[in-house]
Amino acid sequence: MKLINKGIHHITSIAGDPQENADFYAAVLGLRMVKKTVNFDAPDTYHLYFGDQQGTPGTVITFFPWENARKGKIGSGQVGVTTYAVPEGTLAFWKERLEKFHVKFKMETRFQEEYLRFQDPHGLEIEITERKSGDLSKWSFGGVSEAVAIKGFAGATLYSKDPDKSGSLLEELFGFEKIGEDQGLIRYKSTADLGNVIDLKKAPESSGVQGVGTVHHIAFRASDESEQLAWKKLLEDKGYGVTEVRDRNYFKSIYFNEKGGILFEIATEGPGFDRDETFENMGSELKLPEQYESRREDIESKLPNIRIREENTKVKGDME
Repeated sequence: MKLINKGIHHITSIAGDPQENADFYAAVLGLRMVKKTVNFDAPDTYHLYFGDQQGTPGTVITFFPWENARKGKIGSGQVGVTTYAVPEGTLAFWKERLEKFHVKFKMETRFQEEYLRFQDPHGLEIEITERKSGDLSKWSFGGVSEAVAIKGFAGATLYSKDPDKSGSLLEELFGFEKIGEDQGLIRYKSTADLGNVIDLKKAPESSGVQGVGTVHHIAFRASDESEQLAWKKLLEDKGYGVTEVRDRNYFKSIYFNEKGGILFEIATEGPGFDRDETFENMGSELKLPEQYESRREDIESKLPNIRIREENTKVKGDME
């Protein structure tokens, strides 16, 4: 049976000050911080997860925040734009909300959809658009009700060094459907309700530089470990170098660089973010993987304190 990828699992980016990061994604965008942990490969920094009420695949953006880290440059070999989906008829609310927090934005239209385009405090390119598909979020916070809340990802725009090969991967291996072209972008769609649209820029940009304000990698979905291993074999048979399976506590992951230079991950849908916290307490405590638990006191002493604050917080950065 041919493997078909359902779409985006999560997107991981690099941020600066972690409190500024939390203030923006929780207090401004109204997302829930579903997990506060550390970078499993470098536990001297946080790994923060923001999504819907339970961190459903297709809703979660994650960050490695480093204070005083170098600024990155968005370009080829990266995800250029991360796009969120909100319920139909709510774009006016989001315009007013961004204005309230002094977030500069511009309106764009492509593929017969309107987009609010802006940057987060550290330079990450973000969009919001209305989509009918996808369940409403059941999380409300800081003036963002369930009726207007971000549902999850609408999709992402890829800046590839080799768009033809990236497009071939999406269409021929992942099973995305090519559904159109507009304004120098090729649009591909998966079978999921959220995180189901990838726009691929036809002309390469200058090369990106990884750092604050850039996407580190984009993760796609595997239903379970068996399907993940099938993806691993398929990709290796096609000549891709794929990592071993890595246990990230809340899902298992494999990684590979696609031919356009973008780091792709394929992550399992489970076991989920409630495996080490109750639903009510998700994101409230620092959770460490087992291999770092003996170092908890040292790790906590080196991490800055962060807290989730309500909407009256003054958010720093480009919004001042």
